[in-house]
Amino acid sequence: MNELQVINFNGQYVVDSREVAEMIGMRHSDLLEKIGGSKKVKGYIEILTNGKFRSLDYFIPRSYTDSKGEERPCYLLTKLGCEMVANKLTGEKGVLFTATYVKKFNEMEQQQRIDTSKLSPELQMFNQLFLSVAETQLKQQEQDKRLNEMEQQQLEIKQQQENIKEIVALNPTEWRKTTTSILNKIAVARGGFGEYKNVRQESYDLLEARAHCKLDIRLNNRKKEALANGIIPKSKIDKFSKLDVIADDARLTEIYIAIVKEMAIKYQINAEGLGA
Repeated sequence: MNELQVINFNGQYVVDSREVAEMIGMRHSDLLEKIGGSKKVKGYIEILTNGKFRSLDYFIPRSYTDSKGEERPCYLLTKLGCEMVANKLTGEKGVLFTATYVKKFNEMEQQQRIDTSKLSPELQMFNQLFLSVAETQLKQQEQDKRLNEMEQQQLEIKQQQENIKEIVALNPTEWRKTTTSILNKIAVARGGFGEYKNVRQESYDLLEARAHCKLDIRLNNRKKEALANGIIPKSKIDKFSKLDVIADDARLTEIYIAIVKEMAIKYQINAEGLGA
């Protein structure tokens, strides 16, 4: 609990969401859902944005490369972000997490402080003048940064709107063919058809996190049931895939289609003509 690492990111102290999740005994994917939300649940960021708060003051979207060499999402939590997460916790874990992050943030802040009380009056005057100029400049930089972020957000929203217009509604009877086509396009955008396996796995990982399921377990159970029935040839059973598992469950199918659409928007894929 005392190993929380506070780092300086662009002038503000933050902690990694993976460390926070480990400290509070929560799956990282569940913490990401609480922060970023999902199709069925509003996250902290959406709630903050709807309430006219600047979500970047709390949570900063980032990514990292996992042990497989694949890029995964995460967040950097500011002190405000940690407070928001801590306020939702109860019991011993909440108390210990609060005590730890407050202690760590305070330690980092104290390291940056310099005792100026023993300086000469002249140096103290110059120090105050410097701090005043620095504060004015930092405020101007922050204002410029916010304006740039707002412009970038507007551009991203406009691009997403254009992409959404091009991504047609997936026909439930042809969703397998359509999603495969979209994932192929994403693989090409990410470096070539050799990326397809990684893109497909990413879509499955997102589905498992959002639907709280394990596709491998469901696939094995499906094969065992088919073998027990003795109707389907083993050669055909061996060809069962995770897509067959998804197709067996209307809820999983709906969630998976939504995830592929979101991936198409994320990677700015033109999906025109992929279905009706």
